[in-house]
Amino acid sequence: MVTLPVWLLVVLLAALAVSAYYALSYRARRRRRGMFRAWPIPAVRLAEIDPVFVPGEFGPKHDTEVSFIGQGGGIPGGTSDTEAWILAVLATRAKRMFEFGTCTGKTTYLWARNAAPDATIVTLTLAPAQHAEYRTEAGDRATDVQQALRESTFERFFYTGTSVEQRITQLFGDSKHFDETPYAGRCDLIFVDGSHAYSYVLSDSEKALRMCAPGGLILWHDYAGGRHAPGVFRALNELSRRLPLKRLADTTLVAYRRDR
Repeated sequence: MVTLPVWLLVVLLAALAVSAYYALSYRARRRRRGMFRAWPIPAVRLAEIDPVFVPGEFGPKHDTEVSFIGQGGGIPGGTSDTEAWILAVLATRAKRMFEFGTCTGKTTYLWARNAAPDATIVTLTLAPAQHAEYRTEAGDRATDVQQALRESTFERFFYTGTSVEQRITQLFGDSKHFDETPYAGRCDLIFVDGSHAYSYVLSDSEKALRMCAPGGLILWHDYAGGRHAPGVFRALNELSRRLPLKRLADTTLVAYRRDR
C-alpha cells in the first residue's frame, strides 16, 4: 500500500476544492443563479412580460420581426443580441421612450429604427467634458465607477448622421442632476443602463419609476450576479422587496410593468 506524504495530500485536496469551486461557479453562471441558491429576482419567460413574445407554431412570430444589427466586439457596455432584439421589439409597441445611459447609441438607434413614426425617443448620458460632475457615494464600487466613466466617452453616436437622428433627443448631464418632472407618468418604455454604481442605480431607478406611465415597462440591464455588476445586483435585489421585479430568462434584463 502506497502512503502519500501529507503535503501531497494537502495539495491534491486543495486542487480538488479549487476544481469544484470553478465547476460550481461555471454552472451557476450558465444557469444565471447563485452558486448555492437562486437569485432574489425570479426568472420568467418573455411572454410573461409582453404578449408579443408568445411563441407561435414555429417559435417567434412575425410580429417580432425588426430591423436589427448584431453585437460587435471591443465596444463597452453592449447588450447581447437577444437583449437588443427584445428592446427593438418593445420599441415597436411604445410611443414615449427614455434611456438612462446612451453609451454608443446603438440601443437608441434600434429604438428609433423600429418605433412608429410618431414615437419619441429621449436618451441621457454624461458627456466626456462632464466627468467632474459624476458623484460617487458611499457603497459605490470603484470598478462600477470606472466602467461608467469609460462608457461616457462618446460625443458622436451610432445614430449620428443616420436617417433616424432627427427623431432622437440627446440629453447630456449627470443623471443624479436630471430633473425628471417633465416626463413624470409619461414614458411607456424606459431602459435603465447608465452607471452601474449602487447609488446611481438607485437614483436612476427612482426617477424611472416616477416617469413610468400606467401600463408602462421599465427594463434594467446587467443583472448578472454580485461579481459582474455588484451595484446593479445589490440595488435591484433591494428594489425587488417592494416591487414585483422579474428577470427575463437567458438574459441579464430585469423588468417591471406598472399597473394601469
